[in-house]
Amino acid sequence: MDCSSLYSSVELVAGSGHVLTAEQRAALQTSLVILKRNFKFQRVLFWGKILGLKGDYFIAQGRGEDEMEDKKYLYSFNCMDWFLLPPVTDSMIDEVSKAENGRFIGDPSFVYSNKMSLHGEKAEAVAVDVIKVNEEKRLAVTLHHIEEEVSVVPRGAYIKSPCGMVQINRSFGGLSDMEARKLDNFMHFSKPKNANKKFSQEMGEWSPAIDFMDVLSDDIPKGSWSLQFECAGKVCVLRSLLWIGLTFYHVPMTPHHGYVYIGDGMKNLNVLFMV
Repeated sequence: MDCSSLYSSVELVAGSGHVLTAEQRAALQTSLVILKRNFKFQRVLFWGKILGLKGDYFIAQGRGEDEMEDKKYLYSFNCMDWFLLPPVTDSMIDEVSKAENGRFIGDPSFVYSNKMSLHGEKAEAVAVDVIKVNEEKRLAVTLHHIEEEVSVVPRGAYIKSPCGMVQINRSFGGLSDMEARKLDNFMHFSKPKNANKKFSQEMGEWSPAIDFMDVLSDDIPKGSWSLQFECAGKVCVLRSLLWIGLTFYHVPMTPHHGYVYIGDGMKNLNVLFMV
């Protein structure tokens, strides 16, 4: 959710139990503006909060000129002092996947380890490789996975230029009430994984400038999204069952939309039993 509309946006997701104290809202409203100036971001969003056993990570996302490619993440414990997370690489993802992954502690220097047995050519030759990953790296990888798998935007909210740059569509006026009731009109704000997907004619006229992302209705397993209308039917709310804690909101007939994640940072592996 954009820092410029933080107060109103938090109220729209309050039905999920996602609340911030008055002190936290005030601190975020001030510090995110300073963050935007210091890092020279085009926009700064309050991305959410990862709940830890000893402390919680407040997450901010800074975006550059290309809204999809130019993303940086920062974390804070007090909503005032921010620390930049390292960029995620394939090797980092591999390291984190091999380390143990219980609840987050709330200490970026905490080290997770996992012993792996490596067998040589002879059966009796065994070496032990110890994987060590600090929580800061694990936090960066977790945010990357959540962003790739369940970040959501309404269809038409972003436009892709001929040179490939993704930016906010200034002419987007919001989905209609009927459009907001269909998953086909909501898309993942990440690089498409199904490049050869055929566009559904039921969604209207196809446009490569706005239909360059995967739609939520193609997600597997089916039923991993809960779509509801709240606030007296005036706000469309989407909740992910894959990453419980991710809530998307959109006010139909207005450009106001966004998402926030507040959860323990653990993927729901039992989603198949819930749909």
